[in-house]
Amino acid sequence: MTMIDQTVTDAAATLTMPAYRLAGVTKTYQQKGRVVQALKGVDVEIAAGDFVTIQGPTGGGKSTLLQLLGALDTPTAGHVMIGETDLATASAKDLEHVRAREVGFVFQAFNLIPTLTAAENVSMGLEPLGLAPAERAERVADALARVDLSDRGDHRPGELSGGQQQRVAIARAIAKRPRVLLADEPTGNLDEYMRDEILAVLEHLNAEGLTLVVVTHDSAVARRARRRLRLDKGTIKDITR
Repeated sequence: MTMIDQTVTDAAATLTMPAYRLAGVTKTYQQKGRVVQALKGVDVEIAAGDFVTIQGPTGGGKSTLLQLLGALDTPTAGHVMIGETDLATASAKDLEHVRAREVGFVFQAFNLIPTLTAAENVSMGLEPLGLAPAERAERVADALARVDLSDRGDHRPGELSGGQQQRVAIARAIAKRPRVLLADEPTGNLDEYMRDEILAVLEHLNAEGLTLVVVTHDSAVARRARRRLRLDKGTIKDITR
């Protein structure tokens, strides 16, 4: 095999590699003198470019799982692979790299700084990357354009609707150009119209190749995904129909 052939083979392998592979993932906590098992031997694979929703009752382990996928926590046992990196055994530096460059986060609360404009809020998300000013400005403009807010960059959060604020939060997450977007109840604070507005944005980003993992209690949101998972009492089940 020539060097060119090997390069092509390696690139193809990267494209087909799952976004996540979880094997035997367990997470336990100490709470008021007792052991709480939030996750119990979770095995799941999420394909690159997929749109997956996770449903389940409060306390079923959804937030714990999302924290593990986002390198915000590590499992008690098992493996959490993002690409070729095992988040269960990665160094603190490697985990920081994943959080800063590989994964974008969107939450129910928009978490925007009220005194900053939309563009400034997006730019703040790029701070850890140490980009040159020109590239930083280019990424901010591109991210706002991708969520259809090019004309709102100079507006502060208080001057935007709830749906627009969430789109700014999405722009902040995608400006670093992650391979995965993790969203925890991204439409929970929105009415039905704004919910559909945000879903349209997420679906567009997914069509561009971004992997989406969305935790939601809203079945209307879950039905829009290609794959649906249910997490209850620490165990996971595929409920896609």
